[in-house]
Amino acid sequence: MDLRDATTEDVDGIRETARASLSTSYGHALSADLIDDAVESWYDAEAVADSLTGEDAVFVVAVDDGAVVGFVQSRFVERREPVGELDWLHVHPDHRGEGIGDDLLRRAETELLELGAERLEGRVLAANESGGEFYEREGFSEIGERTVEIGSEEFLERVFARFPSGDGEQVLTEARVTDDDGQVYVAYDEAERASVAPFYATYADRERTDRVGYVCGNCGGFAVNVDTMDRVQCSECGNKRKASRWDAGW
Repeated sequence: MDLRDATTEDVDGIRETARASLSTSYGHALSADLIDDAVESWYDAEAVADSLTGEDAVFVVAVDDGAVVGFVQSRFVERREPVGELDWLHVHPDHRGEGIGDDLLRRAETELLELGAERLEGRVLAANESGGEFYEREGFSEIGERTVEIGSEEFLERVFARFPSGDGEQVLTEARVTDDDGQVYVAYDEAERASVAPFYATYADRERTDRVGYVCGNCGGFAVNVDTMDRVQCSECGNKRKASRWDAGW
């Protein structure tokens, strides 16, 4: 089994792998027609060609005996902190259990880190329990949920993240410079779910003895306010967490 960058000549293999993988993982939640429509829309020749263009695209296929048996589709995105987004990772059902998903993830992670990513994000529909378990086995932490639209239907999607250091180790506490040139330590394993992206707890010291507040996981801003009802909201992007105590006005 070989890993290599995808090309437009891989379109048929990518489509077949995606269709088989989606049917196996989501057949209980998505209709066959919806899966077919999604594959036709996402992986036609033009869509794949667009996904391969640009220096920020990382699209890798796993090939066995000349046939595509898996792929990872990802990209490097410049937010306030650079992110490597893992859009899709599919392995053909006939080749699952062979470690192909692990190999694809490591290859994508390596390339995304080389592009400058400081955080990796993977997404999987909530209906795919094994997909969530895969990310958890790979050291990702669930940081939130969002609603996505496939066809004309909406589905709940779980978001996972890793915060690797340069040597690939998981970074759970990271020193960050605030907007006023101060320094705080972000605890990535202390996340609060919010409307867009999680809020991460911040501390004045690496040992986490002096709690400061939050940093917004959506925009990376430190202008995060907490009111008397324990509602949390980012004043820069509007990301918010509802009150922990009931409030009819929220």
